[in-house]
Amino acid sequence: MRHNHDLAAHEPAGFPFSAIVGQDRLRLALILCAVHPGIGGVLVRGEKGTAKSTVVRALTALLPEVAVGRRARLVELPVGATEDRVVGSLDLEKVLRDGERAFQPGLLAEAHQGVLYVDEVNLLHDHLVDVLLDASAMGRVHIERDGVSHSHPARFVLVGTMNPEEGELRPQLLDRFGLAVDVAASRDVDVRMQVVRRRLDYERDPDTFAARYAEQDAELARQISAARDAVAAVELSDTELRRIASLCASFDVEGMRADLVLARTATAHAAWRGADAVTEEDVRVAAELTLPHRRRRDPFDEPGLDEQQLDDALEQADADARAHDEPEPDPDPDGPGAGEAPPEYPSGESKNESPEQGSSGSGPEGERRVGAPGPQFRTRMLEIPGVGDGSPGRRSRSRSTRGRSVRTTTEPGHGLHLVGTLFAAAEHQVTRGRTNGPILLAANDVRGSLREGREGNLVLFVVDASGSMAARDRLSAVTGAIVSLLRDAYQRRDKVAVITVRGTGAELVLPPTSSVEVAVRRLRAMKTGGRTPLAEGFLRAREVVLRERVRDPKRRALVVALTDGRATGSKDALPRAKRAAAMLAAASVASIVVDCETGMVRLGLAAELARDLRGGHVRLTELSAQQVAGVVRAAA
Repeated sequence: MRHNHDLAAHEPAGFPFSAIVGQDRLRLALILCAVHPGIGGVLVRGEKGTAKSTVVRALTALLPEVAVGRRARLVELPVGATEDRVVGSLDLEKVLRDGERAFQPGLLAEAHQGVLYVDEVNLLHDHLVDVLLDASAMGRVHIERDGVSHSHPARFVLVGTMNPEEGELRPQLLDRFGLAVDVAASRDVDVRMQVVRRRLDYERDPDTFAARYAEQDAELARQISAARDAVAAVELSDTELRRIASLCASFDVEGMRADLVLARTATAHAAWRGADAVTEEDVRVAAELTLPHRRRRDPFDEPGLDEQQLDDALEQADADARAHDEPEPDPDPDGPGAGEAPPEYPSGESKNESPEQGSSGSGPEGERRVGAPGPQFRTRMLEIPGVGDGSPGRRSRSRSTRGRSVRTTTEPGHGLHLVGTLFAAAEHQVTRGRTNGPILLAANDVRGSLREGREGNLVLFVVDASGSMAARDRLSAVTGAIVSLLRDAYQRRDKVAVITVRGTGAELVLPPTSSVEVAVRRLRAMKTGGRTPLAEGFLRAREVVLRERVRDPKRRALVVALTDGRATGSKDALPRAKRAAAMLAAASVASIVVDCETGMVRLGLAAELARDLRGGHVRLTELSAQQVAGVVRAAA
C-alpha cells in the first residue's frame, strides 16, 4: 500500500516530445535552437490550445544535463515580472545585515543551460523583451546598477508565445527573435482524433504513456547532444554564404541580423542532419524559419513567406553564385538589344502599377469604399493630461512599477527606495546605540519609491465618413492620417476602436482591440457618403468609453474625432452635436479634434466642437511631426 507522503513525492512524467502529433515546424525550430542557442530563440504565434507550452516542456526533458549534474530547467517568466526579478538585483538582506554589497541573480541565471519560456510575450514590457533577447543572443548577462557590477553566463533556449489577436510585437522586437513559427490546430479529422486520443491516454496513466515513448525520446536527446558537439565543425562555404546573403537581399530585410541568424540556423540544421557542410536544403529550411517575420516593416504588412517567392529567390541566388564563379564574357556591342531605349510606360503608370490602383470603389446611392490610403507620416504625440495608473505603454504619463523614481514616500510605493531608507535610518544610528557593524533599522525607516512611466490608452477614433468628407483628395488625406495614427497607436501599445459616422447613425466598426492589423482591414472596408450625424458619433463614443471603464477601469480613453464639423441630417444637427460633445466632456473623457476642413472659406465648426468637448484641436495639416513639432494634449 502506497502512503500519502510517497504519492506527494512522486511527480508524474511529462508529456513526451516524441508523442506530440503534428507541429513539425515548431518542433524543428526548437530543436535547432537547442543545437545552437546563438540563433536567438523562437517566437511562436498562434491561437490558444495548440500545444505550444506542451512542446516546450517536452523539449526541456531532452536537453543535456548541465555541468553541475542536474537536469536542464524550464524557467517561466510571468508577464508581470519586474526587471529586478529578471536580471537580478542587489541582495538587500546582505547589505542591511552584513554591510556587504552582493548580487542576487534573477530568472536569467536560473534559466542557464535550460529553457526560458515567456507566455504572451507581446504583453511583456518592451524594455524587458530587449533584455531577454540581448541575453539570448550574447549568452551572458551584464548588470551595472545600484553600485554593483556583475556578469554571468546565461545560455538558454528562449521561447516566446503570443496570440496576434491580443496585440502584435513591434517589428524591431520581432526582428530580435531568431526564428518565428505560426501554429494552428489541424483541420484534419484523423489528426485531431489522434491528438485527443494521446492526450487522454497520457492523463489516464502518465508514467505508462511516457514509458511507451522513452526510447524515441532518448534517441532524440542523443541526436541533439551530438549535433551540439558537431555544430562548430560544420563548414559554411562561400557559395552557401552567398546564397544566404542573396536571399536576404531579395527579401529586402533590414540590417544584417537576418543574414547572421540564417547562417547559424542553416549550420544547426546541417549538424542536426549529421552532415559536415551546409547545403541548399539547409539554407531553404533556415529561410522558412528566419525570414517571414522580418519581412514586416510595420504592423500592416501581412506576415508569412510566399513559397513561390522563396523559390524565385533561391533560383536568383543560384544564378548569382554561378555568375560569381564563372568569368563574365565581354558584352557584344552589336548584339540583340544594343542601342535600344528602355521600355516606356503610359503617363501615370509603371511596370508595377496600373491606372486602376488606388481608385475608390462605388456602391449604391453614391456610397464609396475607401481605396488606398493617402501618404502616411509620423504623427505628433497625442497625450492625455494628468497621471494615470494604466497598463505599461508609451503614450500618457502614469504611475508605474518600472518607470523612473520621482520621489520617496512613507506610504507603500512601487518597491523599496534603498537610498531613501538608508538616509532615513542614518540620522537615528547614534540614538540607537550603533558604533560599528551593520546599520540598525526600524520599521519606520522604510521608504517606498514612487515611480512614473508611460501607459497605453484606449484610442477611440470617431471618423466622419459623410459625403462632405468623401471628396477624393480629402478622403485620401484623412485615411492616410488615420493609418498614421493607427501606426502610432501600435507603437505606443494602445488599444484602438473605430466608430464611423455617416447616413443616419454611427457604427462601431471595430470594438476595442489591441490588434491594429484588424483596425486597418476594417478601415479599408469602410463605406463613405451620405449625411453627417455627428451627435450620434459622440453619443456612441461615450457609450463605448463608459462600458470599457467597467471592463478595464485603469485604462484611460482618448477620443480622436476626425471631422470638418459640418453636422447635417436635421435642422438642429449642429446644436445636437454640440450637446452630445458636452455630454462626452462631462463624462471626463479626454478628446482631440482633428480638423479636416479645407478650402478658402472655412466655417471653423470643428474648432467649436473641440471647445464643447473641452479637448484639444489640431488641423489635419498640422498633425505631422515633420511639419509641426510638439505634443497635442487632450485638454484645451
